[in-house]
Amino acid sequence: MNTYHIHIKGVVQGVGFRPFIFKLATSFKLKGWINNGLDGIHVEFNSNEKQAQEFYKEIIEKAPSNARLYSHSLTQKNHVVFNSLKIIKSEEIGEPDIPLTPDFALCPTCKKELSSPKNRRFQYPFITCTYCGPRYSIAQNLPYDRYTTTMHPFTMCHQCQIEYDDPLDRRYYSQTNSCQTCGITLEFIDFSTSEKGYASLNYNQTIELAVDYIKRGNILAVKGIGGYLLVCDAANPQAIEKLRKRKHRPTKPFAVMYPTIEQLQNEFKINKEEEEALTSEVAFIVLLQKKEGKRPSINVDLIAPGLIKIGCMIPYAPLFQLILDGFGKPIIATSGNISGSPIIYEDEAAKEELQFIADGILMHNRKTVVPQDDSVISFTSQHNHRIIHRRSRGLAPTYTDSNFEHTNSTILATGSQMKSSFSMLTKNRIYISQYLGDMDSFLTQNAYYHTFNHLESILSCQPNVIITDKHPNYFTTEWGQRKAQELNIPIYQIQHHQAHFAAVLTENNLLESLESILGVIWDGTGMGNDQQIWGGEFFLFQNKQFERKEHIGYFPFILGDKMPKEPRISALCICNSIVGFKEMLKQKFTSQEWNLYKKILSNDNHSLTTSSMGRLFDAVASLLLNINKISYEGEAAIQLENLAKGYKKSNQPNFEYSYFRNKNELPSNKATYIIEAILSDLKKGVRTDKIAYSFHISLVDLVRMVATKNAFTNIAFSGGVFENELLTDMMISLLQSDFKLFFHKQLSPNDENISLGQLAIYMLLKE
Repeated sequence: MNTYHIHIKGVVQGVGFRPFIFKLATSFKLKGWINNGLDGIHVEFNSNEKQAQEFYKEIIEKAPSNARLYSHSLTQKNHVVFNSLKIIKSEEIGEPDIPLTPDFALCPTCKKELSSPKNRRFQYPFITCTYCGPRYSIAQNLPYDRYTTTMHPFTMCHQCQIEYDDPLDRRYYSQTNSCQTCGITLEFIDFSTSEKGYASLNYNQTIELAVDYIKRGNILAVKGIGGYLLVCDAANPQAIEKLRKRKHRPTKPFAVMYPTIEQLQNEFKINKEEEEALTSEVAFIVLLQKKEGKRPSINVDLIAPGLIKIGCMIPYAPLFQLILDGFGKPIIATSGNISGSPIIYEDEAAKEELQFIADGILMHNRKTVVPQDDSVISFTSQHNHRIIHRRSRGLAPTYTDSNFEHTNSTILATGSQMKSSFSMLTKNRIYISQYLGDMDSFLTQNAYYHTFNHLESILSCQPNVIITDKHPNYFTTEWGQRKAQELNIPIYQIQHHQAHFAAVLTENNLLESLESILGVIWDGTGMGNDQQIWGGEFFLFQNKQFERKEHIGYFPFILGDKMPKEPRISALCICNSIVGFKEMLKQKFTSQEWNLYKKILSNDNHSLTTSSMGRLFDAVASLLLNINKISYEGEAAIQLENLAKGYKKSNQPNFEYSYFRNKNELPSNKATYIIEAILSDLKKGVRTDKIAYSFHISLVDLVRMVATKNAFTNIAFSGGVFENELLTDMMISLLQSDFKLFFHKQLSPNDENISLGQLAIYMLLKE
């Protein structure tokens, strides 16, 4: 008989790994101990070599479904005799070296117990087990144990403690274990009454009050896992319009939450992958298309004006499940904030700030440590390619499969200004923050500070190196510079679009590639190395070096932040050098605006130009759909994509639709060339949906021509433009037979991936 030690690293805490090993060890009749350490799971036991190998193999092969194993080992130790098998207290020796476990949605077993009258947790709004419930959002420290979470103040009752201590129970060592007797309390506050509080009600009464509140057309703020959501009846036009007005969100789509997957399937087209995403432990918001010939029970026109797809989800927390069970119909479920601000997660802030949006609030006394929005994805209609639009609850902050070189440093990459995230590389493990929003407001900047301070504290690390974007006026750049000065550490700046390219290369393990790779990096804005605004870029990656090979061509960039918010300005700037289309554009402006803008453009010394693909999309949308001003980022591009999708229904992608089809060589200014072709089609009376379709095909053709011209066989795509499902499908349909194509896998193509790319380029530079 010998003594053996098993060490497992990965997402192994908060997923039921210790109870799983205990039960398995019991079946093997082993004696020893199991514990959580700051660097993973440890198991020490007495056995002969054959049995130890069999035990070890079964642990790895049958690990809990929510676990993610990065490395594992079996070693023989100095012999110690054990007299029993037990789970021992977690160790806090050393520094944390473990992925943080994300939050898990309500599991099927807990959902069944929630609705079972014979179960003692029947209709308990905070039912959880070893396999579901909050994790990252309540973690105050590592290792993950009850005393390091915000569940620590809740002392388990006798029955919960028995479950917690019973190796055969599903709640064995479930750190979020609680029930009606010892658990979390609910409170309902009506902002419209003088009494306001309803803290004396029991769970059922409180839920019934909330349901009745929604039925009467009110807006309710409900505390979820990562923060507060604003909910109302998704079929009530008055409630929806009231929510839009109070939230200052005139047209941006809302997400909807359906009581069950069956109700959702009855109204929307849902394939296997979409169903899995909706019902997974992440419980994504999935963009879904309505069934043809069937009008949904929700008010589609007010929820997602002019859009083909709607963001849908099912309840991921038991509190929402109970509300939806009582209401019986879908509700709007949107972040608890004013548009442009971060999601509110603290109770006092919610009571103070959400009273101006919501009519009432449903809160509880389990503290949320880390704010998180819901994660959003979609699947393309033709190739079922998954696109992450927002990476947050259920995914953050762990990033898997990093193959960076070993480093003893802690490196902080501060990310971008829009759709911001930051990345930390420490102990050779990458952590990428949840989506933090646009860093234009004081509140989002505070959320950024809070999330960084929490992650730095929980990982017990401090940056040795800081990396930022090159744009000097980004909040993330300025903060990174201040932080570097404060810590007296080196700081590096990385060009925005190179960071995009490096991020998609990292996700596809291509940083060590011996083959050249074309990077197609298309987005709205980013400061280029020539101090101009880039965004329609073609890069070469070869021998670990980046080189800008092509771009779509420069056109004037005027009026600063006003230009991205008004597509008509992009149309004016690109059309400024084109003869004969003055009248088409003039009607989009007042005479005062027209004279002022033309004067600015006539000045040969106007300061900035841009090669932005995002602004090209805006210009085309303004010309074809008469979209002159937008209320949310990407609105014009989404409407243009929808217009093109309408034509695609009866047509397969074909380069015959491309404006480059008769070109042997690429024009010097591709953007201007495309606009001239579109204006010519408009003059001929060609249908606008066909023109929109040709525009998308032309962009695919442009990639093909650049790749062929430069003899590339590998193409990688990044940038917010590739949230466009139609464009992504077309790239795959028309290019995959001749080229190897690489897209993002774990991250969004938008600026959420910038911080990972910054890390990647720094690691290349230091080699």
